[in-house]
Amino acid sequence: MQPAGFDLARYNVRLDSETDFPGWRDAARRLALNEVSPEDISWHVAADSDQPPSDLPAVPGGKQLVVPREFIGHAETAFCHSDPTRFAFLYRLLWRLRTEPRLLAIASDPDTRRLEAMEKAVRRDSHKMRAFVRFRKIGDGDEERYVAWFEPDHFIVERNADFFVRRFTGMRWTILTPHASADWNGERLAIGPGAARSDAPAQDDTESLWRTYFENIFNPARLKVKAMQKEMPKKYWRNLPEASLIPDLIAGADKAATAMIARMPTTPAPHHAKVQAKHWPTREPAVMGDGAHTISELREAAKGCRRCPLWRDATQTVFGEGPDDARVVFVGEQPGDQEDLAGKPFVGPAGKVFDAILDDAGVDRQKVYVTNAVKHFKFEPRGKRRIHSKPNAGEVQACRWWIDRELALIMPDLAVALGATAALSLLGKAIPVTKMRGQVIEREDGLRVFVTIHPSFILRIHEPADKDAERERFLHDMRQVKRLMTA
Repeated sequence: MQPAGFDLARYNVRLDSETDFPGWRDAARRLALNEVSPEDISWHVAADSDQPPSDLPAVPGGKQLVVPREFIGHAETAFCHSDPTRFAFLYRLLWRLRTEPRLLAIASDPDTRRLEAMEKAVRRDSHKMRAFVRFRKIGDGDEERYVAWFEPDHFIVERNADFFVRRFTGMRWTILTPHASADWNGERLAIGPGAARSDAPAQDDTESLWRTYFENIFNPARLKVKAMQKEMPKKYWRNLPEASLIPDLIAGADKAATAMIARMPTTPAPHHAKVQAKHWPTREPAVMGDGAHTISELREAAKGCRRCPLWRDATQTVFGEGPDDARVVFVGEQPGDQEDLAGKPFVGPAGKVFDAILDDAGVDRQKVYVTNAVKHFKFEPRGKRRIHSKPNAGEVQACRWWIDRELALIMPDLAVALGATAALSLLGKAIPVTKMRGQVIEREDGLRVFVTIHPSFILRIHEPADKDAERERFLHDMRQVKRLMTA
């Protein structure tokens, strides 16, 4: 029997802190190049360990560690997770990637799924921090500064600190958490030790102003209590000044929503009506395209589609575009404002993102067919603007008639579902896109369906680093599509 505290590992690696990724990376590189297997390493954080660190082996001359470039980004994010076994887990992934370079593309692998889950948890925690940190003023004049208390689930303070520096550059502020603290004095950012809830100040005068603002931006027509509590869990409420308003706002939501509906929105800008008149001068019943033998004939028939009420307000039918014999069909959700006016799919902002990433992935846009699950623009008028509104299941089902005929005429090898609405249209059932992303599902008729996000999701991300990361993931998905095209 070994004495208490005896460690059988050949190497004890001591990291400076829970977020010492450079230290982990250097140690992992040295150990992997010296063929030290995962089970021979014990990882510790200096503050929590009394075991002396081992002398790490030198990098062998002429040897290089080759792993996929994207692994570093994934590992750096997952490193912030609070799982105490993450150091060993990430080394195990590194160890496997030496001989399994495509491991991260295998969505069914347990380690790949665990890495994705850890990244998702860290990103979600980062989002919560940015959304729910509330500063309170202390001091006046030269002594004025703002202090906030937050309780993250993971080690995300350093990861998020630059965001707050950019957002509140002109303030002097401190964010206290149990794990670490971030302090900005207007010129220099410092990361310090954790703190206690009692170290944070009590309520200040600015919270009354914040509650007034929150009360005025609250939209009762969009209230979904369960969704709200999922997005803003009650654990954060005690630190949010607006939380005291929530019960009364929920109780009065029905009455407030009725009042909003009574105030009808203004109509869209006149040029929308002019374009509509140009394309649809009459509203005669449509010939539904049963006899269409080509995509061109089907597109012509679709101009008069009346299968759901969306045709009444849309400018025109926006049909698919691409070669009749395309091997791959991309299916989006519905046309947007620019697509509705142009009569072509994927020509707006999301389409430009889509085109750029296809080009980076080596997919020739001219050789693929692009279409939408719903062929008419569904929107809500807001003054001169038309705001996208998600199509419901009935509208998707009604328009599935056209999708089925597009696929029957083109007979592609692969269909790519860009988002949940497209997946519903292609598969006939709702699926969790974030969980199924990157997977290929074979339909009963043999058509393979690759699941991923819609490129518009990238546009909705405000933080540049998060936007770049999501763009890289979508590029990875398109490269998978490229491989499936050539398989």
